[in-house]
Amino acid sequence: MASGSMVSVFQPSAWSEFFSRYERKPPKRSGEWMKIRIGKLKEDVQMLFKNCSNSLERMNLVDAVQRLGIEHLFEIQIETALSDIHENEPSSSNLHEVALRFRLLREHGLWVSPDVFKKFKGEDGTFNEYITNDPKGLLCLYNASYMLTHGEPELEEATSFARHHLKSMAPSLRSPLAEQVKRALHVPLPRTYRRLEALSYMPEYEQEAEHNPILLELAKLEFNLLQAVHLKELKAISEWYSDLKGYVGLSFARDRVVECYLWGYFLFYEEEHALPRMIFAKLFFLHILLDDTNDVGATLEEYGKLDAAIQRWEESAVSLVPGYLKKFYNKLLICFKEFDDELRLNGRYSIDHIKKEFQQLSSCYLQEAEWLHKNHKPRFEDRLHLGAMSIGAIELCVYAMVCMGDEMPEGALEWVLGYPDVVMACARIGRLMNDLAASSKPRNNRDVANCVECYASEHKVTEEVAFAAIDSMIEDEWKTTNQARFKHGHDLLPAVQRVINFTLSGPVYYGDRKDAFTFSSHLEDIIKSLFVNPIPI
Repeated sequence: MASGSMVSVFQPSAWSEFFSRYERKPPKRSGEWMKIRIGKLKEDVQMLFKNCSNSLERMNLVDAVQRLGIEHLFEIQIETALSDIHENEPSSSNLHEVALRFRLLREHGLWVSPDVFKKFKGEDGTFNEYITNDPKGLLCLYNASYMLTHGEPELEEATSFARHHLKSMAPSLRSPLAEQVKRALHVPLPRTYRRLEALSYMPEYEQEAEHNPILLELAKLEFNLLQAVHLKELKAISEWYSDLKGYVGLSFARDRVVECYLWGYFLFYEEEHALPRMIFAKLFFLHILLDDTNDVGATLEEYGKLDAAIQRWEESAVSLVPGYLKKFYNKLLICFKEFDDELRLNGRYSIDHIKKEFQQLSSCYLQEAEWLHKNHKPRFEDRLHLGAMSIGAIELCVYAMVCMGDEMPEGALEWVLGYPDVVMACARIGRLMNDLAASSKPRNNRDVANCVECYASEHKVTEEVAFAAIDSMIEDEWKTTNQARFKHGHDLLPAVQRVINFTLSGPVYYGDRKDAFTFSSHLEDIIKSLFVNPIPI
């Protein structure tokens, strides 16, 4: 029989008790001073929006605000500016301006036809070579092209054209454009999480001759002020995890509570969203405990009994659960009761939808365990369907809407419970990227056949061919993600954007064929930059 005292097969946490004990050096300026200064700078930036004299000024201001990570402070001003820009037909023949307009508007759910790029093409329909003399414009075209939806081959052509020429000119570019091109060629801007982009962009923006010192100071102060908030939460969730671990045991599971918090941060980093951020992170960690119990801790029979109890969801069902898992089951019920109390106290939705999703996730884990036990290699489509459900993204999108409650648009919860295309795309991108990463390391005998293996087996092709096919599928899911900004109406856009924020975590956790969640040393620098190291002012 398995036991909660089994030694973990996973890489130890890089953080362990770090955040429980970490004391940040007092900043030179007090938090109160920073808040007052931020208030004054916000007023100054609002005036910048008001005093913009043309569309180009507005676009550059919106772009800078977004890339500096302070767009949450100016949502109304950004929406107003982009609505004005959208209503006015562009007259510019400058590639940078046309591409910037295209990207910004599409990001905010305002449709722009790819025909705007025809003016940069010759009679044969290919891009004119003269635009390669404008590296900044070419980079903007490259990033804009990644806002493509289904059935836009002209944007795929733009991607290929811009990528080829940017790679060629990269060695000769000067800073900061050189760094921006290198970063975009690795992960294009529309697929980069903006808080991470802000860390790179702040020092680059400072080098630009036309940079606005008001924006830069505000971005730095706001980042550091939020970092202090996140540090307190990391201390609290680390202590919560320590108590949980001390009670339930299960030492075989991954120690990844900080990485779970980071995932919650991807969805809601703003100060006012502490409640959904913390509950989301705790629920995510309970996913990990359940997943690892199934994968490495329990036998099929033992997990089947735990799942039977989870489906009943009542205290008396603990009698079904193997001895070493009883405390875990009891703690699940206690945690969910605590979450429900917090949600109700704050006027959010009840826990019922979260509980149903958690039960469904457990059923998916059991199905995977049964496949493994029978040494069953499913058809690719079946593996992808179950894998998209078991990756946890669908359930976590539902959790997000429940935890946000009325802070999301009316109808957002019903919308997400219908598993719309953008939610399924998020899950499929996560699953496919995860399985590409899994195929890049030795196979674990306790893992069911992944999507790469199932595709290669079904189509009788090499692993390399399967990789290429799955990369193409991921690109299709990104197109679906982009399409969602226009599909569900402007009112639901804030809910769509939260889901997209979750999708943007995929390249961070699973990019470069690495599983940075399981092998969490890959995330050390990111976690330090976001939560430990303040921005120098």
